Amino acid sequence: MDGTKLSTASWQGGASPFAIGHKKLGMWLFIVSDSLTFGALLMGYAYARLAADVWPKPFPFFPSIVFATVMTFCLLSSSLTMVFAVQASARGQRQPMVRWLLATIALGVLFVVLHLIEWNHLLGEGLSPFSVPATWGANASPLFGATFFTITGLHMLHVLSGVIYLGVTAVRKRATHEDVEISGLYWHFVDLVWMFVFPLIYLLSIK
Repeated sequence: MDGTKLSTASWQGGASPFAIGHKKLGMWLFIVSDSLTFGALLMGYAYARLAADVWPKPFPFFPSIVFATVMTFCLLSSSLTMVFAVQASARGQRQPMVRWLLATIALGVLFVVLHLIEWNHLLGEGLSPFSVPATWGANASPLFGATFFTITGLHMLHVLSGVIYLGVTAVRKRATHEDVEISGLYWHFVDLVWMFVFPLIYLLSIK
């Protein structure tokens, strides 16, 4: 088979370009573009940290790092329940699939609730997007608040979007296995992003 015929056989057009569903391809393209967004934000955070004379280190091991570790555990556990949901869907077991999706949603909601508690604590200390508490030091870079709230806020927005996405997938009776797989791709991406945010922002900022 020559190159032209091979290319034609690989992509017949329609809903499955390059032998992959158009919805799954669209999700992969979204993940790639969103990876660039988070990558740029994290590189900006790293640059601001290195360029600052004094970068705040506001997180004591207890309770801040322990609290953030619990949040991380919630997301890692939600990735596992998402895997179980996809496996149940592959076997055509709708009820187990819905239960695992609901478990994933519950863990995602728990993560958001814990994150909001943490935000409330930091705001109560006096942290804002444009300033840091005086107790953190007179020379502490005010960029910490801007970068922290931007990165963690954007990630939290993705988690909330994922919770809604999974909820819609769970209640849709016509949802296909591909739909569940695609929602799983998005959820695993959100969890993976946190695996970069957690060490860069939290573990490197222990008092």
